[in-house]
Amino acid sequence: MVNVIFVVELNYDKAIRDKIPEIISQAGKKCNVKILSDDEFLEKLSEEVLEYKKSKSLEELADILEIIDRILKIKGIKKGKLEEIQIMKKDERGGFEKNLFLIDTTESK
Repeated sequence: MVNVIFVVELNYDKAIRDKIPEIISQAGKKCNVKILSDDEFLEKLSEEVLEYKKSKSLEELADILEIIDRILKIKGIKKGKLEEIQIMKKDERGGFEKNLFLIDTTESK
């Protein structure tokens, strides 16, 4: 009798939450992770936005907020400051309630 062992390797190449390696280990699996520099991590927001666009899930939306919180911490910005700017911009320029999309502009001469 021959024992056959299959090794399945899945590549993710994505930012993950801090406890994911521990969760993977507890499931009897191994994983390779690396710690990104702050600049590398800042690039990962676009990945989370793409994941949300695909799934439209509340969980992916929560991940976007978590990454925004991390970006604020990296940049040394208080969440309240971000909220102040958000309110100011909404007061001055409006929100996004109408789903408007600017195609182009023209200038009269």
